[in-house]
Amino acid sequence: MKAGDIAPDFSLCDKDGKAVSLSDFRGKKVVLYFYPKDNTPGCTRQACAFAAKNSQIQDKNAVVIGISKDSMASHANFAAKFGLPFVLLSDPELTAIKSYGVWQEKKLYGKVSMGVVRTTFIIDENGVITHVMSKVKPDTNADDVLALL
Repeated sequence: MKAGDIAPDFSLCDKDGKAVSLSDFRGKKVVLYFYPKDNTPGCTRQACAFAAKNSQIQDKNAVVIGISKDSMASHANFAAKFGLPFVLLSDPELTAIKSYGVWQEKKLYGKVSMGVVRTTFIIDENGVITHVMSKVKPDTNADDVLALL
């Protein structure tokens, strides 16, 4: 996926089991971020940074949506534990994760495995990707997004 592409629509369940589609947010900008796993150090810092900037992001007519392959129950726990005010979607079948191209080979300590590469997409009010931020840093992603909005 690259800037200028139409963002693939999806319908996934949130932490409460409610189906949420990207198309539900037409008319707003969407900060769509894919992350590896709930309750891990980097993912927690990234989510908390988005939570801290959430009202500023909303002021720019934008919403934050986080997607990982974690379960709805895991997302419910993660959101409650850290007071996350934005949508977290569960993608255990890797539907959106693969359609956005973020399921990739990763290397850690010489071991190769497949996993979610931390990536953020900014999507405009008409569903067009305006920015793709690859291999983002958990601590600066929210500030970088705010600067681009």
